Amino acid sequence: MSQSVSIPEGEVVDKPLEPEIPRRHWIALFGGLIGAFMAILDIQITNSSLKDIQGALSATMDESSWISTSYLVAEMIAIPLSGWLSVALGKRRYLTWTTVVFTVASLLCSFSWNMGSMIVFRAIQGFSGGALIPLAFSLVVHLLPVNKRAVGMALFGVTATFAPSIGPTLGGWLTEHFSWHYIFYINLPPAIALLCMVNYGLDDEPLKLESLLKADWLGIITMAIGLGCLEVVLEEGNREEWFSSSFIITLSIISVISLTYFIINELQHKKPLVNLRLLKQSQFAMSCIAYLILGMALLGSIYVLPMYMIQIQGYNALEIGEVLMWMGFPQLLIFPLVPKLTQIIKAKYLVFFGFSMFGISCFVNTHMSYLFGGDQLIFSMILRAIGSPFIMVPLSLVAMEGIQKQEVADASTITNVLRNLGGAFSIAFIATLLDNKTREHLAHIKETLTSVSTDGWYQLNQSAAMFVAKGSDPTTAMQQAKASLTLTMQRDAAIMAYNDVFFMMSCFLAFAAVLMFFVKSNGKPDPMAGGAH
Repeated sequence: MSQSVSIPEGEVVDKPLEPEIPRRHWIALFGGLIGAFMAILDIQITNSSLKDIQGALSATMDESSWISTSYLVAEMIAIPLSGWLSVALGKRRYLTWTTVVFTVASLLCSFSWNMGSMIVFRAIQGFSGGALIPLAFSLVVHLLPVNKRAVGMALFGVTATFAPSIGPTLGGWLTEHFSWHYIFYINLPPAIALLCMVNYGLDDEPLKLESLLKADWLGIITMAIGLGCLEVVLEEGNREEWFSSSFIITLSIISVISLTYFIINELQHKKPLVNLRLLKQSQFAMSCIAYLILGMALLGSIYVLPMYMIQIQGYNALEIGEVLMWMGFPQLLIFPLVPKLTQIIKAKYLVFFGFSMFGISCFVNTHMSYLFGGDQLIFSMILRAIGSPFIMVPLSLVAMEGIQKQEVADASTITNVLRNLGGAFSIAFIATLLDNKTREHLAHIKETLTSVSTDGWYQLNQSAAMFVAKGSDPTTAMQQAKASLTLTMQRDAAIMAYNDVFFMMSCFLAFAAVLMFFVKSNGKPDPMAGGAH
């Protein structure tokens, strides 16, 4: 449709009208984004409260780790199923059902009577929440015209990067001022809003039961087993000492066999669960590598920073949250600028800038000492907050540039799974590297502090004299001095290990920045391509 517009010279040209977006579509989109925000927020929101939950449910530290693991495993399985189920059930019906299940599971988590019940309810919550993330992405593509999708992706980017940044902050604040139960209660108000918005804004679609009956069941089964086992291996591997554990070996073998069958089946199936053939497109494949590294950086930084502040600085949940909020709130000021910048700067250059800033923020933390606390971390948090918005939206533009509209669901599934897998790989890698590097640095410190070291004996005698002054006898004072020196060496070894972790993260991010700089992309949405955005 077009309208005639007079110009000064009296000529008449056709000016295309921008398609008007119905208000109800915007309402439905914001409802979907609320759902994605809740689902991503709940991945991290328990991290600051694990000790409180562990104590309330009389669980061990190893058992409490399954609070996050069960959620992530179930979410990982649900994401690839979302595209198929949304077609079979209809988006409005599927969003409504999953939101109801997610909300009920959240409330059941707060009523858990032991760790077993908590793990079951968290798994149900994760499975239903896993559907909310790709559905929000899908609504951006299906409800918005091409010229508005950068705005929609900016809004989706807020959910994907801002939610994990403030998860520990919000969880710590609620636990500190109320109780750990409130980290699950808070899902109720937004869930009610989501249900109202989605049911008002989306049209009802007929059930397609034939899609359920003719589904790629072999793909579903092998995917669920393979990804589920892989996630457990990555989450529990370090605690189980990796391949010295028969449990980890067994799950690894099952995962490799299942995922191998899954890949073969998907490449041969006429209507696969996930269209892996999209990875033949070099630009999309390179973007997927960037998504993997983005997941590693986002979830890895949220994992390692609280660990450092607890182990080295002795911070509580609220103090950790007050530091991490600097990684989240500044993003809200930057995200509105990103859609406008994508119109004048190639998307791949924005992604390059975003990964570069994220990498620099990690490199800033490679020279920490025991004096490096919350105030010193804020600068790196702000750098991270500046970089993150420039990754999510432009990276979506680059990834989806050659993707057709009917392929968007599959592309969204692949990128979301890879981002989550990146986070799981990162956490496993960081936990293992911290353990190994701490032992390595401690051994090196002990080698340099030999029994004939004058400085070492001087510091030991000084410490012993201090304990004697406090009332200890000389023998006990020397034992206390040796114990204090050992703790100091262990602390310094741990700090050096954290420095190594941040250096490795900065290297991965630098690789992602270079990769995106050289990707062959125009970075502009193609109006003729149905899936461009």
